[in-house]
Amino acid sequence: METSMYNNLRKLINVIDELRDIGLQKYINLPRICVVGTQSSGKSSVLESIVGMDFLPRGEGIVTRRPIEFRLIHIKEDSEIKYWAVFENEKNKKYTDFNEVREQINRLTDEIAGKNKGIIDEPIVLNIYSIKCPDLSLIDLPGITRVPLKNSDQTDDIERLTRDMALRYVKDPRTIILAVLPANADMSTSDALQIARKVDPKGLRTIGVITKIDLMDKGADASKMLLNDEINLRLGYTGVVNRSTADIKKGKTISQALKDELEFFKTSCL
Repeated sequence: METSMYNNLRKLINVIDELRDIGLQKYINLPRICVVGTQSSGKSSVLESIVGMDFLPRGEGIVTRRPIEFRLIHIKEDSEIKYWAVFENEKNKKYTDFNEVREQINRLTDEIAGKNKGIIDEPIVLNIYSIKCPDLSLIDLPGITRVPLKNSDQTDDIERLTRDMALRYVKDPRTIILAVLPANADMSTSDALQIARKVDPKGLRTIGVITKIDLMDKGADASKMLLNDEINLRLGYTGVVNRSTADIKKGKTISQALKDELEFFKTSCL
């Protein structure tokens, strides 16, 4: 009975995705998760931890320059290939090397947004098949950017552009908002929380994700944030410890990072 219901749900999700692809998304409201935050807040690392794959572009400054929609599709444990990815614009090509997925995201970004740090509201759609992930839709957005980079293709109204883009994605009442904010930043000035509050004033579908807890100054206290004592959200806050640039260069895997994160919260006094 459960298997039959699950298979029927999968078929329904596939049909909805196909309808979205032909431009009927405004008539369809399937629950999804949208990640919002400023640039360098740790949004992409949070997404990689959810997906369980290391595949998103990295670098200094603005890295996510087009919205990226990830459609996660769970596959059976006994599948011969444990995970692969397919871009919506090239459905006949299957990627099993996720380093190539990262390179293709970079190519697709440069193709539309240019190579000079431009940002554009035209999404990349990526289907990820894995034994690790649930059936879920996730959206990664360009970080809120206040000042255009010098000698870049970013326009003077870059802040309005990135805010409007975020608002457009999170205004759907069936979208769960992950508001990502660093632990070493002032919550009262958080762009992510401000945007979430505009469309979800009661905090019914917003989850706060506090990153960089391990980078807080000695003696600083994150407990008030984590206990929902500063800016209240109905669904509360969760703390995460992402991989640092040094960790990534040393080859630390996401699975190892999750183990280290668990150990950090077991032994740290927040």
